[in-house]
Amino acid sequence: MAAEVAGVVEIRGALSRLRRTTGLPIAFGGLVEAGRTQVRISELTGTNTAALRALAVTSGNGLGGRAVALGRPCAVTDYSASRQISHEYDIPVAAEGIRSVLAVPVVVRRRVRGVLYGALRTAQPLGDRTLGAAVAAARDVEQALVVQDEARGLLAAARPEPAVAPDPGAAWEQVREAHAALRALAPRIADAELRAEVIAACGLLTAAPAPVAEAVLAPRELDVLAWVAAGATNAAVAERLGLRPETVKGYLRSAMRKLGAHTRGEAVSAARRTGLLP
Repeated sequence: MAAEVAGVVEIRGALSRLRRTTGLPIAFGGLVEAGRTQVRISELTGTNTAALRALAVTSGNGLGGRAVALGRPCAVTDYSASRQISHEYDIPVAAEGIRSVLAVPVVVRRRVRGVLYGALRTAQPLGDRTLGAAVAAARDVEQALVVQDEARGLLAAARPEPAVAPDPGAAWEQVREAHAALRALAPRIADAELRAEVIAACGLLTAAPAPVAEAVLAPRELDVLAWVAAGATNAAVAERLGLRPETVKGYLRSAMRKLGAHTRGEAVSAARRTGLLP
């Protein structure tokens, strides 16, 4: 359910951007329902009626269903008269006064996860610029869903499982790598609830603070130090966090100064003693 809600948020944002960048008066869309081959239209903007709300579009049917089945964008100039599509949804489409429509699938790892629609109330071709903007909006949703999938995968991997006890040293290395990966991923998550869950998981992966004065590190300083603790070089840290190597060095120097450390290793040890790192 959480993944579905997060996906709806991304669909909603993409539809708003689509209308803003193209001037299309109508945009709507939704996600593929879990375990089914149909899209449930849940988000509408610019509509005058509720005719399309909660409409279930089956794969292969109508324009959106065709986009789902083919896994590529589809468009028609006059929906009701088009011979390219089936016409199961003519009544709700006509009730909204829609004529020209495009549908772009949201595809993640070769699986269609949703569909974005843009429409006009007049029968006229939708140009390449409009189609390109719709595709770009769908790509934004795809990237957000990939990030969310990665975050949930890391959260699942970080949860302890009742199994044979692994080697403690190897287990801690996995914890440190998971902590560093989650720290790097959190700022990229648009959904506030999931982002908070990831940050909370980072806290669970750290040891309880020792009863000593704790240094206060900025979020990026902690991000850098987490990857250093996992054994990454400055260049690797920069690539992971999308920063320049010089910037990484600056964050690392600042963290070392705050922790009273003279080397990278001392900084990591000090951060672990105070519970900032696992």
